Amino acid sequence: MHNEGFNISRESDESLLRQHGHFHAVRSATGVRIPEFDAVPPNVAAEFLRGCCGSSRWVSAMIERRPFGSREAAFNAADEIWKSLDRSDWLETFASHPRIGEQTKNSVAAREQSAVKTADDGVRAQLAQVNRDYEQRFGYIYIVCATGKSAEEMLAIARHRLNNDPATELAVAAEEQRKITQLRLAKLLED
Repeated sequence: MHNEGFNISRESDESLLRQHGHFHAVRSATGVRIPEFDAVPPNVAAEFLRGCCGSSRWVSAMIERRPFGSREAAFNAADEIWKSLDRSDWLETFASHPRIGEQTKNSVAAREQSAVKTADDGVRAQLAQVNRDYEQRFGYIYIVCATGKSAEEMLAIARHRLNNDPATELAVAAEEQRKITQLRLAKLLED
């Protein structure tokens, strides 16, 4: 069983509990409270943060910024750090995602892309083709903040973005990833 898909299994949580006795007070059904997140060991915090963003430099910088003291401070740090990264960091993050419509064991990504499951076969086939076209054109997978979007919307967005030049598209994809990171961080860090 996964906790909101932050790549930490129940067994892993129990292992963390044994290693860090105070961690049992940290976890809840939906996330972690900021004071406890600030207090957990760096390796524990890093595991949770990797579920929000696949950039190792982003995760390291977020760990270095702790303690945050508030959700707002964490969200601001996440944006600041993301915007300071370079192309290689962004590509590392993009590579951590499944393709839109692809079967995945990542429960967060699966929930974010849940609209694809209900799309008809024709739309799913078109998404698979646009994924291939996008990767061939830009050299990385199509990144879109899928939360709240239908499969048809994601398809239309991808087709439109295929018209971008590579530099413009990289900036667009990075912004989409920033949105994804913020949404995942909001799920990780409780009010």
